[in-house]
Amino acid sequence: MAQRILIADDDRQITRLVQSYLERAGFEVRVAHDGEQALHMLRAENPDMAVLDVMMPGRDGFELARLIRADRRLAALPILMLTARVEDIDKLQGLELGADDYLTKPFNPPELVARVRAILRRVNGDLKPSAVLRIRDLSLDTEAHIATVRDQLLDLTPAEFALLQTFMQYSERAFTRGELIDIAFGETYEGFERTIDTHIKNLRRKIEIDSADPQYIQTVFGVGYKMGR
Repeated sequence: MAQRILIADDDRQITRLVQSYLERAGFEVRVAHDGEQALHMLRAENPDMAVLDVMMPGRDGFELARLIRADRRLAALPILMLTARVEDIDKLQGLELGADDYLTKPFNPPELVARVRAILRRVNGDLKPSAVLRIRDLSLDTEAHIATVRDQLLDLTPAEFALLQTFMQYSERAFTRGELIDIAFGETYEGFERTIDTHIKNLRRKIEIDSADPQYIQTVFGVGYKMGR
């Protein structure tokens, strides 16, 4: 069964172009042209992924990302943000809200298709499955795609789950930001290395008792990050 992608963008020329490329790649596509329509379709259509433009009438992409991550039925939905802004702060804002990746306009449609495929591969578990991973009060089941801490279910984005799995599977290692991009996200990921810091910040907020004094994901100064044992 074809995976369903929701595209939300008020530029009808862009949505027609993106829809055409995604459908040729084998995806089923739904289109919304404003934030309110997108929110309704997200709740009614149950898509496998959302591609959200930052600047839309009604509700913008940032607000939609915030609402998706706050909704338990939609919280794990992969999100690719489209933005005409090139400043790092705008990209980081989307990632802070739980977006999995971003693409700056103008973009090549084949690149968007590649990003969509890469994100969905991560969601569908292309990381090699293993037994349930446990470190102290933290547990992660890669096959069931379930993570808990202190017996509480975690609502993780696909990017956060991939990062956590990497840290737990290779807990003896310290990773550079570049290595984390390659291992957790794959070679098609073209985000800048600071995006890892944003994902780590979000992940710490969910798993640590005190994110200012992390016991699980620890900073290795001059290197990157590692899993605390």
